[in-house]
Amino acid sequence: MKQDSTKKTARPRIRITDTTLRDAHQSLWATRLRTDDILAIAEKIDNAGYYSLECWGGATFDVCMRFLRENPWERLRQIKAVCKKTPLQMLLRGQNILGYKHYPDDVVERFVALACENGMDIFRVFDALNDPRNLEKAIASVKKYGGHAQGTISYTTSPVHTVAAYVKLAKEQVAMGIDSLAIKDMAGILTPGAARELISALVKELPDMPIQVHSHMTSGMAAAMYLAAVESGAGCVDCAISTMSSFSSQPPCESIVTILESEGYDTGLDQEKLAEINAYFRELKKTRQPLSTQKVEPVDAGVLVHAIPGGMISNLRSQLAQQDALDRLPEVLAELPKTRADMGYPPLVTPTSQIVGVQSVLNVLSGKRYSMVTDETKHYAAGYYGRTPAPIEKKLQKKLMGDLKPITCRPADLLKPGLAAAAAEIPSKLIQKEEDILSYCLFPEVALGYFKWRAQPADQRDPIPADLEQQTAPEAAVPAPEPNAEERRLADIGALVVELFGKIGVSAGSVATVKRAETPAPASAPVEEKKADTAPTGPTINAPFNGTFYRSDGPGKPQIAKEGDQIAKGAPLCIVEAMKMFNPIHADKALTVVKFLVEHGSVVQKGQPLVEVQYV
Repeated sequence: MKQDSTKKTARPRIRITDTTLRDAHQSLWATRLRTDDILAIAEKIDNAGYYSLECWGGATFDVCMRFLRENPWERLRQIKAVCKKTPLQMLLRGQNILGYKHYPDDVVERFVALACENGMDIFRVFDALNDPRNLEKAIASVKKYGGHAQGTISYTTSPVHTVAAYVKLAKEQVAMGIDSLAIKDMAGILTPGAARELISALVKELPDMPIQVHSHMTSGMAAAMYLAAVESGAGCVDCAISTMSSFSSQPPCESIVTILESEGYDTGLDQEKLAEINAYFRELKKTRQPLSTQKVEPVDAGVLVHAIPGGMISNLRSQLAQQDALDRLPEVLAELPKTRADMGYPPLVTPTSQIVGVQSVLNVLSGKRYSMVTDETKHYAAGYYGRTPAPIEKKLQKKLMGDLKPITCRPADLLKPGLAAAAAEIPSKLIQKEEDILSYCLFPEVALGYFKWRAQPADQRDPIPADLEQQTAPEAAVPAPEPNAEERRLADIGALVVELFGKIGVSAGSVATVKRAETPAPASAPVEEKKADTAPTGPTINAPFNGTFYRSDGPGKPQIAKEGDQIAKGAPLCIVEAMKMFNPIHADKALTVVKFLVEHGSVVQKGQPLVEVQYV
């Protein structure tokens, strides 16, 4: 068939936000881009004609300090120094800022103030539950300090997530003073038809509000949906340069430009400049793409049923495989919609995707639904994350909450101011600027570790591996007593919970309770440099998974238990942090603490003895 070459009627310019420097490499490369990688191409990206550059927020802040040993604030300043033409944009999790729990209002406001001061222009503010109360402080702070406040609809489907409900949410954010509105389709499940219906309703009710659309290519629909969104009135879409696009990332910029221009829209982008940018990332891919992400499915149509974002479903597969339970993945995926419905149909985005995902796994592996409930689920059911989209059935809510009492207020209203207390906990010699206090507020142990590393002479610092997978690979395991079948089952479930729940800051200790090991570790087992001089001679409490050992729940906090303390059954002894979550290790019966075998802050492996005890 001969191609129609008829010139389309000129249409409005459609703006494109580039996500390559944030969401794209977070989705595909586990947030592997270094600041130097970005600065080497930043000027060309700045000259490409994008509406904005998403380059900060999400997981980038944590990863900069934890793995890359970089100051995320300095990254922002350096990008801003190069990108003088294009506004910089970040993803802000409302009251969660960049973490996985609510932070006090003074921390939220000061964080936004410093972000604006250091070069951030546009703040996309969202909440996992679409609870406006979790958005108001962040939006007000962005407006106060001169930033562009972009409100957000976290898109999902359910009986309660109607077009009318989304329009109501948008109006509530407009009343807060937002400058634009984003539809955040984090799982890639927004269909072209649904996009037309939603955007048409928003344009009708809010004709002066600019609308931007964000999606992922997980299901393969995003490019078609973008065209439908633009035709219905959206003025901006999120894309990534082609090498960094598709799979669980955004649609390819070059393709979207061609599609839009074929329909008569102008994007203001130059394909030759885009080709130069893509060539850079194609070459960088050889050294930055993790091996673990090189074998990914190009399309996961299953997301249209379970609505789990790409990163979460890949994690489910990986962790079930490690537990010899990959054959139960269909059961877990069948359970997910049921658990989500039970819990009030939350949108599945951090942290709710982890909460629902882990609880679904436990419902399957434990053999009885809700016989094992994480602390995150308890707090969610009690309202500590915000108002659920639909109410949880009262009897189930009571079961999920356990001994917690439900709250109905804005969760942040329960939090005391945090800046002064945080500043007092950091050794003054480690603080270089006020921004360090904010970094510490969000990620105390991670920030403190980075500050200590930074304070060392350059020639004495631990090197940063070229391949970060080497950095996080477990060391040789310390020999440990062989657990019985029930102990192994509980420990494996606990480890699975930690791996799946890695991005949440509340404890899952109720699941990861450690069983005692009656046989001491061999005297020849390797020990930490600052450990006790002798091997344990009595029973030990062992690490249930790989992680970092802590004797307190934060810098400057008192030790949870001390040598000589008598501990009741179920009481916490210490903490093992894994994938950013602090997990209390509980006593399985009444005991006396004889001796801690690991130094505070040391890396431990699954099965490694942590503390010698004497059972009462």
